[in-house]
Amino acid sequence: MLIHNAGHMVVGPAEAFTPEQFAELYDVNVLFTQRVNRAVLPSMRELGEGLVLWVSSTSVKGGTPPYLAPYFAAKAGMDSLAVSYAGELARWGVETSIVVPGSFTQGTNHFSHSGRPADEVVADAYETRYAGLMDQVGLKLAELSPPDAQASMVSDEIRRIVALPNGSRPFRVHIDPVDDGPQEVSDVADRVRGEFLTRIGLDDLLTVAR
Repeated sequence: MLIHNAGHMVVGPAEAFTPEQFAELYDVNVLFTQRVNRAVLPSMRELGEGLVLWVSSTSVKGGTPPYLAPYFAAKAGMDSLAVSYAGELARWGVETSIVVPGSFTQGTNHFSHSGRPADEVVADAYETRYAGLMDQVGLKLAELSPPDAQASMVSDEIRRIVALPNGSRPFRVHIDPVDDGPQEVSDVADRVRGEFLTRIGLDDLLTVAR
């Protein structure tokens, strides 16, 4: 079993982040999954079974408030990589599950430990038009989130998926207390993926070989 759960957040206007900051975030959230995959997948393929579980984000296909663009872009890249890997690992007997957490304002230090843009001049310029925007987004997310929404809901779901028998695990599940709409979009995207693979004669990639 392999779980990809690395995720570092940055907060601020996209223009104020340097390309190097974007690259660093992409390295943490996307490229490291490739490094780990290349270390682990040979053993899974040789064994003929395994589970790769990716922790994505509702921001990939759901509500996307401003000032989180670098993080959202990196998570979208990781999610796309997970979808492609699912088909490429299916014939090896290796399952893919994508867990999609929503915004949790309790039980996580995502926001308090987030990075900030390096270009303070640009960031200050945006503050003249978007003053206090990030605080506004944070307060609204907290208001929308049910009082009993805890980040442990995600780990509980991961534990449930891991315990399922081989070959029966879900391709994608959402844990989204705020309900910002990603499941509806993902359902369409995953259905279209299945229909297209079927049209080109690769529908066997939708299930894990046994």
